[in-house]
Amino acid sequence: MNSQTNRQLTLNGGLSLETLVEQKLNSAMQGIEKLEQGDLYNLVLAQVERPLIRCVLENTGGNQLRAADILGLNRNTLRKKIRELEIELPQKT
Repeated sequence: MNSQTNRQLTLNGGLSLETLVEQKLNSAMQGIEKLEQGDLYNLVLAQVERPLIRCVLENTGGNQLRAADILGLNRNTLRKKIRELEIELPQKT
């Protein structure tokens, strides 16, 4: 494992992003039996991926090359995800 694998994103208040996500997922599991078989994984990924990409794009002034580097994605993969997730691009600054 490299140092990036062990690094956790810590938010204000000292909570790790992982802890916060787990807490939210546990509270969201109310009514889980109503979901179709196989829906949960893709549903959660889409709801996390969309705001992640939006935030990185906003913080890079809409620079897709820089955003792809930060996310660890190929630029073309990022562009594909932007289309698939219907993400509006921020105005470049």
